Amino acid sequence: MNDTNFFEARDGIRLAWRERGEGRPLLLLHGLFSNAEVNWIKFGTADRIAAEGYRVIMPDLRVHGASDAPHDAAHYPPDVLVDDLRDLIAHLGLDRFDLGGFSLGARTSVRAVVGGVAPERLILGGMGLAGLSGWQRRGDFFRRAIAEYDSAKRGDDTWMAIQFMKTMKVDRVAAGHLLNSFTDTPPEALAAITMPTLVVCGEDDQDNGSAPELAATLADARLTTIPGTHMSSVTEPALGEAIASFLAA
Repeated sequence: MNDTNFFEARDGIRLAWRERGEGRPLLLLHGLFSNAEVNWIKFGTADRIAAEGYRVIMPDLRVHGASDAPHDAAHYPPDVLVDDLRDLIAHLGLDRFDLGGFSLGARTSVRAVVGGVAPERLILGGMGLAGLSGWQRRGDFFRRAIAEYDSAKRGDDTWMAIQFMKTMKVDRVAAGHLLNSFTDTPPEALAAITMPTLVVCGEDDQDNGSAPELAATLADARLTTIPGTHMSSVTEPALGEAIASFLAA
């Protein structure tokens, strides 16, 4: 069954989203080089949350999944993914809603809140404090993965990221432009995050720094540790359980 929906962003680019369930809206943003299907649907996370009475709305971010991946750099201004999120919220006419994401989705959620988007609750998965304030280091790694796409060998530090890019059929030109649109969030800017926030991270996931440090920085955060690494934690039923438990509290 094809349950993919489409809307047009402010720059005319066609973007996709998928949904599960009915009830209170929850927007969930996937990680870099992933998509809504892999991050939220495939391993049951979306259905677990929907079972609690939520309308789970999951966009494919620009350059990912069924969404467009334009090659013109003009389509990638700073924080373009926040613009896209605002456009989806407006397209769906959402007023009261919750927001969350994993990895890049968590970064984008934070950038959105700092920029004035006002979810009632926030979920930050696979994210630590350094992943918000020190993007350039991670950005350089992914730029190198794109550059080494055809030359990396098993055992190289970029090997696994490249294999994931190949599996997901990532458009490298568009991905390079998108990486350049990401911006840092200094710790002092996190003062804007005053709503109840779930910080959920794999016990072996340090890819984006320390999740406990991030939780300690936020005004009203709950930290939950689940099994897994950065790559494997999204496959764990514990991810959906943690989010469902947070939303029910």
